[in-house]
Amino acid sequence: LRCLPGITAPGITDHMINTCERRRDSMALIDLQYAYTPRHESDDPSESSRNGAGTSNKVSTAVTTVKQKGYNSSYAACYYPWVQVSAPVSGLPTWVPPSVVALGAMSYGEATQAVWFAPAGFTRGGLTEGRGGLPVLAVSQRLSSKERDSLYEVNINPIAQFPAEGIVIFGQKTLQATPSALDRINVRRLFITLEQSISTAAKAQLFEIKD
Repeated sequence: LRCLPGITAPGITDHMINTCERRRDSMALIDLQYAYTPRHESDDPSESSRNGAGTSNKVSTAVTTVKQKGYNSSYAACYYPWVQVSAPVSGLPTWVPPSVVALGAMSYGEATQAVWFAPAGFTRGGLTEGRGGLPVLAVSQRLSSKERDSLYEVNINPIAQFPAEGIVIFGQKTLQATPSALDRINVRRLFITLEQSISTAAKAQLFEIKD
């Protein structure tokens, strides 16, 4: 998995995706532009920014950004919105890009089950329970059902907050626009694993007698 949390420059994220596609043995988790502006990067004079909350943009902005980019790759995935975690050293609430906890959820799923289990839902995507590697305290934007659908239609995986169940990764799409089995993260990771295993096994058979 290739991840550069908080780096949203299109030239860099495009290079991440292109590298994974060329290698065919990895997947890029990218963060979107304009999803959230941390306080130290913001010139927003509003009360929320002065209090350290930063500035969260609209779902429509994220949807438009992805549509304009025209992504079509099964070797990449993205999430929305940013989340607040308890920092490991200081224990202070800290806003982090969604790729941080997406990476954690995939690591959790691989460690407890296998790479071909979906890194989403309440079992493997429950962020309040620490499935993302760090306990998630809040989301920068609470999504409605309609907003989650809008994000999922353009292959952005929503991070949702529910009153009883807490915060959870509520999608597992890749950035592949062409409909196929590979527009799901668990399927792409399954095939990456299979290709690596077959390659390793086939090397031992090179120049061996075959009948």
